[in-house]
Amino acid sequence: MELEFSKTEETKDFTSVPPGTYLCEVADVRAGVTRHGEERWSFQLTVKDGEHAGRLAAWDSLVFSERALPRVRRVFAALGLPTEGRVRVEPKDLEGRRAFVDVRPAEYRNELNEVIRRNEVPYSGYRAVPDNPGEGMPF
Repeated sequence: MELEFSKTEETKDFTSVPPGTYLCEVADVRAGVTRHGEERWSFQLTVKDGEHAGRLAAWDSLVFSERALPRVRRVFAALGLPTEGRVRVEPKDLEGRRAFVDVRPAEYRNELNEVIRRNEVPYSGYRAVPDNPGEGMPF
């Protein structure tokens, strides 16, 4: 048998759930700053029910720049946070909040030129949990 390994890339796969929509809870919110100096909150989304309950669905981030505020507003609305007028929120205000979240795999190359696969949340990948359970379920 002859094999050619020089054209084979190793992918580091960090996806722990398949693509789909999950009821998720926000956990482990970390405040930081982007390369451009804008405030960013990164947070873990944990699956709360079903076959994959307890698993990491994805990490996502909110950037607090003028350009990114429409997405912040969408995510805040889905999480039940205020979205009108001037509001004051802290990273801890996101913790424990739930929403239906779409996740899909995404690949990128890191600084070592390794292929990394992680789940990501698309721009409009959040939907509010209805007040009446069973109503508006995305599945």
